[in-house]
Amino acid sequence: MVIRGRFAGRGPGARLRTEPAAPADPAAVRDAQLGDVDWSALPAGCVRSRFPAPSGSLAAISMGDAGSPAVVLVPGAMGSKEDFSLMLPELAAAGYFAFSFDLAGQYESADAGPEHLRPPRDRYDYELFTGDLISVLTACGPAHVVGYSFAGIVAQLALLQRPDLFRSITLLGCPPGGGQSFRGVSRIGWAAPLVGDRISADLIVWGVQRNFIGASPGRMAFVSHRFTRTRKDSIRDMVGLMRHAPDLRADLRAARLPKFVAVGEHDVWPLRLHREFAAGIGASFASYGSGHSPSEESPYQFTRDLLHLFDSAG
Repeated sequence: MVIRGRFAGRGPGARLRTEPAAPADPAAVRDAQLGDVDWSALPAGCVRSRFPAPSGSLAAISMGDAGSPAVVLVPGAMGSKEDFSLMLPELAAAGYFAFSFDLAGQYESADAGPEHLRPPRDRYDYELFTGDLISVLTACGPAHVVGYSFAGIVAQLALLQRPDLFRSITLLGCPPGGGQSFRGVSRIGWAAPLVGDRISADLIVWGVQRNFIGASPGRMAFVSHRFTRTRKDSIRDMVGLMRHAPDLRADLRAARLPKFVAVGEHDVWPLRLHREFAAGIGASFASYGSGHSPSEESPYQFTRDLLHLFDSAG
């Protein structure tokens, strides 16, 4: 039996009392054993497809029976569907149809953009991303929706437009408030109002490419490849949108469905702001021992908690 020690009493005569150790969290153990993942390799049984969205053809991956309740996982700015690839087999094994797609302008959806809308537009905007997500949800049926970072804002907007398409909403590392989202970022948030959209986007890309967060070699290889495909104007416009994020907290609090705020303990925004955000919208809350990407660094713990949330939604 594994034991842990605790001294009974104090001083030289104190005795070491042994007691059974708390059982290890299986999901946490699996997360700790991940190692350097090859993010370019999809899990066995994962299906690639294209989705005809209003902004153009979106690259997608899925696992599970398409007739099962759907879980739609939406990546953030500079991200992609692969950010959820470790979670898809877990969700499918639990009886869900797990579906993720690259946002318009990002990675393998780079050809999708505002020029394909009717009428065409010049910039990526919230209406474009919200319209694409609503189109996906209309095809999948009512779904549990996970919005990661920037996509958390998009998911909120879609929920308020079409609540009938949502079974639950999870906001993963989402900006915890409206207005200038980068204002609350740890250490450098004070400078956010001083620079424009293009410079802000360039600085963010520069920081990611120089791996200031200490990502593994396998992760950085995939991130670097992804940047070669992603449209720069889509990044610029997404950053601009996050600098003017709508404050939807009152409307979210009134929404009558299960809500979940999930975040890494070392997220770019202070944990305190995420806790306050969750409390303000009436959402459950969980934090993981990761950075901005629990779906990549703590996928098994995050999926376990998602399944609990889905159970609460019936």
